[in-house]
Amino acid sequence: MAQGNDQLSLFDSHCHLNFSDFDTDRAKVLSQAKKESVSHLCIPATKHQEWLSLIKESEVISKESSVSVVTALGLHPWFIAEHSLEQLDVLDKLLKQRPSRVVAIGETGLDFFDRNITPQAKNKQLTLFTGHVKLACLHQMPLIIHSRKSHDEILKVLRKFKPESTGIIHAFSGSEQQAKEYLKLGFKLGFGGGITYPRASKTRHLAATLPIDSIVLETDAPDMPLNGYQGERNEPGRVKQVAECLAELRGISLMEVAEATSHNCRTLFRI
Repeated sequence: MAQGNDQLSLFDSHCHLNFSDFDTDRAKVLSQAKKESVSHLCIPATKHQEWLSLIKESEVISKESSVSVVTALGLHPWFIAEHSLEQLDVLDKLLKQRPSRVVAIGETGLDFFDRNITPQAKNKQLTLFTGHVKLACLHQMPLIIHSRKSHDEILKVLRKFKPESTGIIHAFSGSEQQAKEYLKLGFKLGFGGGITYPRASKTRHLAATLPIDSIVLETDAPDMPLNGYQGERNEPGRVKQVAECLAELRGISLMEVAEATSHNCRTLFRI
């Protein structure tokens, strides 16, 4: 029997709703997300220029729509050339103010996907990521971590500092061994549109077999389109289709997936 939408409460743990891709129809996108049972979403920053506007926008959106928006503040490794160590000092001062709706530090992490990455760029990423982890320990806040071709390096940093508030490994697509190492440290793994592709057998297997209390759902909208939507802008409302896919992979109900993954987010973010 199909679940009624009004019974479901889904949490998109990673959505860049502040990106310009949504400037023309952001309210409509939020309305559609609500229709698809999305009650909460988290918008992680990628650059320091976004921090103050995200703090303000998360408040405004939450008041004007029926979707509760929280945010994370950090520096995305993809934009490493735009970041400086001084920005971490600014972040520290912001976090000391405990702004409402800021529930995590991120999006941070390491991205070594580019084979031509210079040693200098790699070292700068490591320095900035380590700085984020130190801030997470200092302010007792969870991390939202981006990782491409860098799980072992990230695990090394996390093992060294052991952030007690843990966090989320966004868009996880690593090995089973790496997944278990993250779980040992208390981290959640984010699964999104990737699990909707039949060829993603390794990631689908992990989504099907890892403990449900270690999993959160995400879209990474406007990026990471689901299977069948290639080339289209991704939207937070499609987290419901991710949830349906996860339910099918695990052989449980959509309601069970929604309740467990939303609970995981609320607990991690202390909502």
